[in-house]
Formats: sequence, C-alpha cells, structure tokens
Amino acid sequence: MRDNPILIIDGLNVFMRHFCANPSLSSNGDHVGGFLGFLGNIGRLSEDFSPKKVIIVWESGGSLRRRAVMSSYKSGRRPASLNRYYEDDLPATSTNHTDQVSLLVKAFDSFPVTQIYVRGCEADDVIGYLTKYVYKKEKIVIVSSDKDLHQLIDDTVVQWSPGQKRIIDKKGVIDKFGVSSCNFVTARCFVGDSSDDIHGVKGVGFKSMSKWFPDLMSDVFIPFSSIIEQAKELSVSRKGKTLLLIAEASPVASRNWRLMNLDTSCLAADQIQKIIGQLENQGKSNKMSLLRLMAHHGMQNFDINRHFVAINSVRYRDNQE
Repeated sequence: MRDNPILIIDGLNVFMRHFCANPSLSSNGDHVGGFLGFLGNIGRLSEDFSPKKVIIVWESGGSLRRRAVMSSYKSGRRPASLNRYYEDDLPATSTNHTDQVSLLVKAFDSFPVTQIYVRGCEADDVIGYLTKYVYKKEKIVIVSSDKDLHQLIDDTVVQWSPGQKRIIDKKGVIDKFGVSSCNFVTARCFVGDSSDDIHGVKGVGFKSMSKWFPDLMSDVFIPFSSIIEQAKELSVSRKGKTLLLIAEASPVASRNWRLMNLDTSCLAADQIQKIIGQLENQGKSNKMSLLRLMAHHGMQNFDINRHFVAINSVRYRDNQE
C-alpha cells in the first residue's frame, strides 16, 4: 500500500482486539487468541506495507506526569501493567492476557522487529516521539485504533486502523471530525475525551467546534488560546451559553492540552534515552526457536511459515539499504 514505510505498532491496542475477538485455544486448553491473532496480523501487515522497519511499542501502565496534572486521568480504565516483560521490570500479575503478551515479547525476539517498553509513560508518548523526532523525515504507518494518535497524521504519516481495516490520512480526519489533524488536539481541548475521563466544555463537540471555528480545518496550527479569543468576540454578537463557556474555558483547555498533546512534555530525559537505546535492539531471525516456544505452549497446529517469511523480509529489506 505504501513503499517501504516504518511500521510503528501500538502493541497493547492491537493485542487487545485479538484477545477479545479470537477464541483460539492451545492444546493445553489455554486461551491463545491474542497471541495467534497478533502474530498473524503482523505477518499480514508486513505483506501489505512492505515495511523497512517494524517497531512494536508496548504500554507501560500509564503516564505518571499526566496523573500529576489530573489525578482522575484514565481512572475508569487504568492501563494494564504487563508482567514478565523485561525481566523484573514490571510488577507481577496473573491474568491470561498478561501471559499472552509476555509470550508475544519472547516470540518477537525470533523476528527482526524492535520492541520498546519504557516505564512511567504511555505508548502514545513513545509513538509521538518516534514520529516527530526520530523518524520525522520518513514515511510512517502507525497501527492502532486509538484516535489520540490522529494528531500525528501529516503528509508522511498515516494511521492504519485494525478495527476499520483502512488507512486514515489527513482527509480522513477532516471528513470524520471536521478539523485537521494538526488542530485535532486544539479542538479536543474543548471537546474533552470521556474514554480517558478528560472533561471538556459542556455541550461542545467536534461538529460545533468546526462550525464556529472553521479555521480548525486548515493545515495551519491554531492554538487553543486563539479559539478562546475568537469565542469572546463571537459571543458579543451571537446568543447562546456555549460560546461564553468556551470563552471562559482557559483553565480547562490549558489542562487538556497538557494531557492530550503528544510531545516531549510527558517524557523525562531518561525515558527519551531509553527509547533511543531500545531502538538498537532488534530481534534475530530464528524460526526453530519460535517453533519450540509455540510447541511448548501447545500451539503446534498454527502454520507459522507464511507469517515468518513475511516478517523476516523486513530484515532483508534493511540489509539491502
């Protein structure tokens, strides 16, 4: 679909889709749908996009800096903390999904892919840093159904939605939300995000934001402070409480910008160093090791050959450059 982009995968987001939808069981009677679904999905993505590099970014358990800004942040769905991830780096849990993710981490050591996990920040922050700073001149496909990542979409970055099974580009963001990707966070400062327990301005949605502030559709970045000033001017000539609420929403908008914007503000210097350091760690192609791992966990009947060839081609393309 695109010529040799870098594939950046939101690991837990993609895994959970397969974990919830794939009912596969191992010969030991364990649920392994998340593991097998993810493994197969990576193979298909490698075939479809012919990436020159594959990076899987794993969730660490949430952002400490965002919870410092707002203690109730994501209180309704606190991110899962993944066990046995990098030796003793994570606290122990006993859930099946954690066991499957741990198994995936081991399995991907047998493929030429890079895995990144940094404690105390979100996968979104890592993906944002990679996109904006490390690979800012590269073609990138972000694999995730998370709309928080729409803000990263530009002329060289697109998002593949596993749920919708389609590419989301700049036009796709405008068509659905009525605002451009570069102004997506600005609009959300007032709209909020109920899934993360981030409250916006009462009665404000994307439709009303694009109607009152059409400049949000442009490719020119509009800061939330400009929206507040425009709202003050509009409220003089237009009746209605909502515009007045937007005009008075500076504290809410400022807080929401700090929570939603993906940049280095939620990353400490040592976390950035860990991201950069882990980029050097790439798995080594080892089909026999993978087969032994899967057989040990009762997955002898899964045909890994096609997916192994597809993912392994990443190493081939890398060696050709």
